[in-house]
Amino acid sequence: MLSKSETSKIEEAIVEAEKNTSGEIRVHVVKKCNGDPYIEAVKIFEKLKMHETALRNGVLLLLSFNDKKLAILGDKGINEKVPKDFWEDIKNEMISHFKNENFVSGIAEGILKSGEQLKKYFPYKDDDINELSNDVTFEE
Repeated sequence: MLSKSETSKIEEAIVEAEKNTSGEIRVHVVKKCNGDPYIEAVKIFEKLKMHETALRNGVLLLLSFNDKKLAILGDKGINEKVPKDFWEDIKNEMISHFKNENFVSGIAEGILKSGEQLKKYFPYKDDDINELSNDVTFEE
């Protein structure tokens, strides 16, 4: 699905995006996504305990390369602040990269754009802690 080098680049983008925000960004890759990727993202969001962040400002990017599916799910705190079509706009930008087989740059751009909004509404504070892992997670 992703090489170690590609995974590292994505994780570096997460670290970069989270430098200026208390928000949390995760990327989860599934081999198979049966049905609606948004519904799958909701399940993974809960499984990764992303709904347990203090400010409810987690963002999950769910990808299934085999099925060519993508979902972006923001938690309640961030969804109350961003424009209604914000996640769809990021998703469309990512897809434009994917069409040119620029998967890692597309994912990184989605992460960085998410981070910009998180920074706007949830700026980094001196006492912030990294509540969730920055590791890309994979599921068969």
